Amino acid sequence: MATKFSKETYLYWYELMQMIRQFELKAEEMYKMAGKIRGFFHAYIGQEAIAAGCMTATGPEDPFITAYRDHGLGLAKGMSANSCMAELYGKATGCSKGKGGSMHFFSTEHHFFGGHGIVGAQIGTGAGLAFAEKYKGTQNVVLCFFGDGASRQGILHETFNLAMLWKLPVIFICENNNYAMGTSVERTSNVVDIYKLADAYEMPADMVDGMTPEAVHESVARAVKRAREGDGPTLLELKTYRYKGHSISDPQKYRSKEEVDEYKNQDPINKVKTTILENSYGSEADLAAIDARIAAVVEESVKFAEESPWPDDSELLKDVYMDTNYVFDED
Repeated sequence: MATKFSKETYLYWYELMQMIRQFELKAEEMYKMAGKIRGFFHAYIGQEAIAAGCMTATGPEDPFITAYRDHGLGLAKGMSANSCMAELYGKATGCSKGKGGSMHFFSTEHHFFGGHGIVGAQIGTGAGLAFAEKYKGTQNVVLCFFGDGASRQGILHETFNLAMLWKLPVIFICENNNYAMGTSVERTSNVVDIYKLADAYEMPADMVDGMTPEAVHESVARAVKRAREGDGPTLLELKTYRYKGHSISDPQKYRSKEEVDEYKNQDPINKVKTTILENSYGSEADLAAIDARIAAVVEESVKFAEESPWPDDSELLKDVYMDTNYVFDED
C-alpha cells in the first residue's frame, strides 16, 4: 500500500518506539528488583506514537517540556539510555545528576526541559519557554505536553489566555490516556473533548489519533508551521492509552482487562511494523536486527547505571539555589 511517508521515516519511527518500549520494560524490571530503582515510576508504554510523530514534525532545537511521565520523550529528544537509566538509579551520571529520579529528567543540551512532578506546572513554564524563544527572535517552537488530568488545573486557562494574547510559539499537547491517575475524564468534567477548551480563547485546536505516528506528525507539523509563521499557539488533544498503571504501584482496579486489551490491539509499534513489511521497507530479519541492537543498548544502560557512583555528599545543595547577586542591565 502507498504511504505518505518515506521508508527512512518508518524505520526511524520503529526504532524510536522500540527503544522507548524496551527501555521502559527493562526499567520496570529493575524497579521490581529490591533497591534498584526507588521512588515514583510512570511508564510511557502505549504512548510511543506521540513521541515518534512529534520528533519527525519538529527540529532538534525545538524545546520539549512535559509532566512526570517523561522517560519516552527524553529518549526521543536524544538523551542517552545510559544517562536516563542512571537517573532512575539515582546515580551521579544521571541526566539530572541523580537528584531528579523518574519524574525529573532534564537536558539543556537536548532541549528537554523536564519532567515536572507538580500536575500542570509545566503548562505555564512551557509558555515561558515560548516567550523566551519569541523574545530572542528564534524560529523555535515549544511543545508543551500534559495529561488529561492537568487540563483541569487553573494554570491552563491563565496560560492559554496569555499565549494567545502574545501569539507565543507553543503547541499545547494533551496526551489524553483517559485517566487522571484512576479517575476517568467523564467523572471529572462536563467537557470530555478536551480540545474544545481552546474555543474560549479562539485558539486553533484539534483531536488527533495518538496511536499512530502518521496522524501525530501531520497535526503537529501543521501547528509548528503556524507557530513559526508567527500565528501563535495550538491545542492538540492526542487520544492515546497507557498499557500500564498510572504508576508502578497502581493496581488498576478502575478499568477492565478487556479495555486494556482493546487498546493493545491498536498497538502503534505493531502498526508501523505492519506498514514496513507490507511496503517492503524492511524484512522481518531487518526489524529483528533493530530489536537486537536496541536490546544491547538497554542492557548496557543497566550495566552503566549499576557501575556508576552515587552523588557525593557535597552535591546536596548544589543546583537548588541560585546566586541572586545578579545586576540587571538597566538599558
